[in-house]
Amino acid sequence: MSKELPIKNIFLTGGSGKVGGALLPELVKAGYKVRALRFDNEEINCPGVQEIIDGDLRDKTLAHRMLKDMDAVIHLANCKENRDLFLESNVAGTFYLLDEAWQCGHIQQFIQAGSDARAGIYYYPRPFPIDENFPHAGYPGYYSLSKVLEETLCEQIRIQRGLAITVLRFSWVMGQDDILAHATLKGPRFGVPIWKEIAETPEQKKFVAEGLDAACRMDHLDGMPGMRHVVGLPDVVSAILLAVGNKAAIGKAFPIAAPAPFAYDVLSEYISKKLDIPVLRFKVPEFNDFRHDISFSRSVLGYNPVYDIFKIVDDAIAFRKAGKKRIDPKYIG
Repeated sequence: MSKELPIKNIFLTGGSGKVGGALLPELVKAGYKVRALRFDNEEINCPGVQEIIDGDLRDKTLAHRMLKDMDAVIHLANCKENRDLFLESNVAGTFYLLDEAWQCGHIQQFIQAGSDARAGIYYYPRPFPIDENFPHAGYPGYYSLSKVLEETLCEQIRIQRGLAITVLRFSWVMGQDDILAHATLKGPRFGVPIWKEIAETPEQKKFVAEGLDAACRMDHLDGMPGMRHVVGLPDVVSAILLAVGNKAAIGKAFPIAAPAPFAYDVLSEYISKKLDIPVLRFKVPEFNDFRHDISFSRSVLGYNPVYDIFKIVDDAIAFRKAGKKRIDPKYIG
């Protein structure tokens, strides 16, 4: 029995986003014919893409038009932390795609971009590794709520209608110079905590007032360094490619993260050495350590991430040295 589904034509949402922009050329290189959705004329620069379509997930007619002649859907598009839009764009938009994928009868696989936000990372204590069986328990916010609701839709459509669905739960995706934007004082701001806003010691305030840069170390109140698990953008792309057409991935959800978590003392010291800037320590009371168990993804998908925190930092430094222009995400995290 073949382990692969007969997928040739893919409808991709979020084609102009961080993940979509990196994924598109790899799909084309792999021989897939891609119809890519972009929002509000956002730029997609990828030779070989079959079609680039402008559209809005809130449009109830979009799914019927976009899924014609398609074999699979990769749903990446998401409106983040927007109270006025997230229900219509993320939840209703996902439902329209799922419903049409079932109604049309020719979609072989629906791949949903999930997130570890559904597991309440950072905000709630997670003393044990988070695996594929961890229940939905999103942190406060519209993004995490939407990810829980999107996955619930996927689960119920799979159960009630038998649609072939795969969920990939990405950890915080690091591309471009994201890790430096997050873990240095000058930024630009990316994610939490916001170092300048929590500066309280004379040294921290001096660095902020004088516009000095530093590698930021996040500590718990007892002085122990925080621990966090992220994922490099190339590993995310690899995970999606491994999932496409993979019969073993149907009906399952997979944690997608780096080979291992990192501790902020290790990260800050490495950045300090590489950029020749000092380390500045911040105590953050609301932070909780977390890590992911990716053994299920390794065994079923064949997922083998190679971007540890050092390679992520090295790539970010190379990005800046090459003079590449950072494209700021619509969502700061």
